[in-house]
Amino acid sequence: MAETFFSGDFATTPVSVPLLLLALLPAFLGGQTLAWIYMLTHSGLSYSRSFVSSLVVIPVLVAAVMTVLANNLVTAFGMMAVFAIVRFRNILRDTLDTSYILAGLVIGMACGTQRFPVAVMVILVVAAIMFYFWVTSFGSRHRYDLIVNINWTRELADLPDLRELLGRHSRRTHCASQRSGEAYGGTDLSYRLLLRDPNRTDLLLRELKELPGVARVTSLQAEDESEV
Repeated sequence: MAETFFSGDFATTPVSVPLLLLALLPAFLGGQTLAWIYMLTHSGLSYSRSFVSSLVVIPVLVAAVMTVLANNLVTAFGMMAVFAIVRFRNILRDTLDTSYILAGLVIGMACGTQRFPVAVMVILVVAAIMFYFWVTSFGSRHRYDLIVNINWTRELADLPDLRELLGRHSRRTHCASQRSGEAYGGTDLSYRLLLRDPNRTDLLLRELKELPGVARVTSLQAEDESEV
């Protein structure tokens, strides 16, 4: 069975399956590295989880495309024509959808050029990567658990007392906004918190309300930052 599979490439220039795996694995690792760098350094307002996933799978698909083409200009022009038809008929708004379309094209091209081991390996590798995305929710970011809005009536020089209290309950604290309170006076502060123990949120809010200088406290759960 294995011998039949490894010798199932009937193209003019057969592809070595071990060599194909050797090409796909570094492509996956390179895409994974690129995706992690993007996740850690992204600071814009719009963050897309599907775009991060595409950074991982597209290098694998491109490596497979180059293997299928194998210096064959006819196949290359055929792929361009098929992809142009797909792009003309549908406007793909999601980068991961584009990856699925590209995967379908690679599989079809591999079968059409009689590179059956390439088609099978692309199906298995891409399916494993997509399943990995689904199981791990790869690409999603959740850096904070709670958003706390506080009206501070004391002097800003006394804010270390507030920060010390927040630091006892959170591993990470970020002051998202600070402005003069128009309705209640004082200063309106908004903090994002990564809690040490999310189950002790009620205790944190109770201590905040008892802290001198805190006139009003509201809170809401922080949502996942990524656009699925």
